[in-house]
Amino acid sequence: MNIIWLGHGSFRFEIEDQVVLLDPWLNGNPKMPEDQHEAAIAGATHILVTHGHFDHITDVVEISKKTGAPVSGIYELVSYLVSQGATEGAGFNMGGTIRIGDKVSASMVPASHSSTTTVNDLPVDVGSEAGFILRGEGHTVYISGDTGIMADMDWIGDFYKPDVGILSAGGHFTMGMAEAAYAAKRYFNFKTVIPCHYKTFDLLEQSAAVLAEGLPGVNVIEAEVLKPIAL
Repeated sequence: MNIIWLGHGSFRFEIEDQVVLLDPWLNGNPKMPEDQHEAAIAGATHILVTHGHFDHITDVVEISKKTGAPVSGIYELVSYLVSQGATEGAGFNMGGTIRIGDKVSASMVPASHSSTTTVNDLPVDVGSEAGFILRGEGHTVYISGDTGIMADMDWIGDFYKPDVGILSAGGHFTMGMAEAAYAAKRYFNFKTVIPCHYKTFDLLEQSAAVLAEGLPGVNVIEAEVLKPIAL
């Protein structure tokens, strides 16, 4: 499995025979060089979306049209994106699991955030915010989505037993590094943790040092944009 950070909360997963994009935000993403947009989405077979904020769905419809990759996520958000021209994948809900190809699965789990998009200059709810459990190649990856610490992490860690955590940890809009370290230590037994949703803007945390210091024995990786992390 290759996990490739596209900056902010966006990722590319090369897993089994699939290329799964998570919340692919390219245009306006300060961490994503414009001349690398095509490389970021090349060969995409599926798109997962966690919630409706602009820094997560701005480019989803265009990418879906360009690649043919279907879009899956919470039912209301997928319905909205399909109405805008995206290819329909699965609109599902908390606790549901979908297949991505023959060997990869994605289960939807709760997050604690908000989820709106702008229609006619007004915020419109597009279903609940979510995280995912992505499974394939012998790994179970917990994708927190944008969230604060929440009690649901207890059963998510106990039931799915993820070995990899991708945690939004920039603070202000999500957990900060200290909160992410606390949650990882209390609720999970990760071997690898990859922070995201940080460094993008000045008001977000710029370093994962606090996270790494809080998780001795865990491989905390500060990803570099477009550089694969091989697991």
